[in-house]
Amino acid sequence: MQAAPVFTFRFAAPQDAQTIRSIEFEAGQRFADVGMTGIADGPPMALELVERKIAAREIIVAVADGLTCVGFAMFEPQPTRFYVQELDVLTTHAGQRIGAALIEQVARLARAQQITQLTLSTYRAVPWNAPYYRRLGFREIAEAELDAALIARRDAHMARGLDESKRVFMRRDLA
Repeated sequence: MQAAPVFTFRFAAPQDAQTIRSIEFEAGQRFADVGMTGIADGPPMALELVERKIAAREIIVAVADGLTCVGFAMFEPQPTRFYVQELDVLTTHAGQRIGAALIEQVARLARAQQITQLTLSTYRAVPWNAPYYRRLGFREIAEAELDAALIARRDAHMARGLDESKRVFMRRDLA
């Protein structure tokens, strides 16, 4: 019987850039199963963006058995919150609470910087999106609660062709 993998977490390193892009691309393929082929057919993040986020220490990776990167959380520090830009785990490692652990790593980092909130934007009805984040303690942000930064992010999503009527902003307050 093979032992269960041991997962560790660390900031992404330059050599992780292509793996992060591959994980994102593979995770995007799941959207074909819910009729969102535009996302499934999309290219991965630009290498330059990933490299910039790595240099800024804004990507945390999950590593299996000290060797293989199997998931990541990418975030953007803001004055009063961390905005979670991306959370992806290889489907071969789904169901092992790696995503939840990555969110906890981001929350721990935020708390260490006296940041009291995580926010994100996600699809309302996709099972591994808003319903998943609700289980992790996030709640929907009402339209009237959106501040200028979140409105600007929503506008940027629309400019990229995302259907914001199917999306929701969420937040998790950190104790």
